[in-house]
Amino acid sequence: MSDPGYCMPPEWAFHKATWLSWPHRIETWPGKFEPVPAVFVEIAAWLSSSEEVHINVVDATMERELFALLAHSHHEQLRMDHIFLHRIPTNDAWCRDHGPNFVVRQQDGVRDKVIMNWEYNAWGGKYPAFQDDNAVPEKIAELLQLPLVAPGMVLEGGSIDVNGKGLVLTSEACLLNPNRNPSMSREQIEQALDMYLGVQKVLWLGDGIVGDDTDGHVDDMARFVNETTVVIAVEDNPSDENYGPLKENYERLKQYTDLDGSPLNVVVLPMPSPVFHDGDRLPASYANFYIANTVVLVPTYRCQQDERALRIIQGFFPERKVAGIDCTDLVWGLGAIHCITHEEPEI
Repeated sequence: MSDPGYCMPPEWAFHKATWLSWPHRIETWPGKFEPVPAVFVEIAAWLSSSEEVHINVVDATMERELFALLAHSHHEQLRMDHIFLHRIPTNDAWCRDHGPNFVVRQQDGVRDKVIMNWEYNAWGGKYPAFQDDNAVPEKIAELLQLPLVAPGMVLEGGSIDVNGKGLVLTSEACLLNPNRNPSMSREQIEQALDMYLGVQKVLWLGDGIVGDDTDGHVDDMARFVNETTVVIAVEDNPSDENYGPLKENYERLKQYTDLDGSPLNVVVLPMPSPVFHDGDRLPASYANFYIANTVVLVPTYRCQQDERALRIIQGFFPERKVAGIDCTDLVWGLGAIHCITHEEPEI
């Protein structure tokens, strides 16, 4: 038997489904949990107009409550026949990081779909309860009867972004942090990404944005929108804390090339006006959008930069509808739309 070749499809490749984990940890949104489920309903409704939506719920009670919530939402995009609930317990709602990383495997002339079971440790052990989250990929593999591959490395979905043509974006602040894989060198981490995601070149960015408790996830900074184009958040105000780190990341991207040696097309996304809650700066960013089959969901923050960000992203997806979702409440949990979604490709 030949060695398997793995490849992670880019987010814009055709999806079979999107996976979510329903929010239930009140401490994630202290004093502000009440509006959060409605934001999830809006996101699930839009996604159901595009593809199947599979939602992890902790038990039968949550399943009943969620069915009732969806049934009474009257959202014009909602397709209840596209929504499927699964009793898979979770500690929190960040499915991008604890959910299944689907990749395509090519072996002995056979092409199939597998789940990469990366280890998850709640962003370097910041939140003690993460055992249920870490078990999610295994439970979904069992549910879908898909092969499960365990690379033996801590990796969150929000820390990587691929173009499907051999490139992956990530950050030194996250992947090289000793709270993730202290025994692995940069070269060993690159080798693991190459082996299990099918990439040939790692594009390293530096520090993440202020307020991000993930130690610098790339999905708050820079994202591929096609095989050759990266959009990157850039802060215009020199006195803003994000100005320096984002400027440095922009300069790095301008120096990077694709596998053929051609420069990347680097497009600037604005940053929203700073979002605070109880005096804390939150990791608000337009880069935390999610690409589904027929829609692209973009976080908005009730500020004048919202429309500009939506226009820029719409320009790259002329055949998809770009929809803004008010994430002012959601981001109090320190994440937005991309952080709660995980695509399952159709192969």
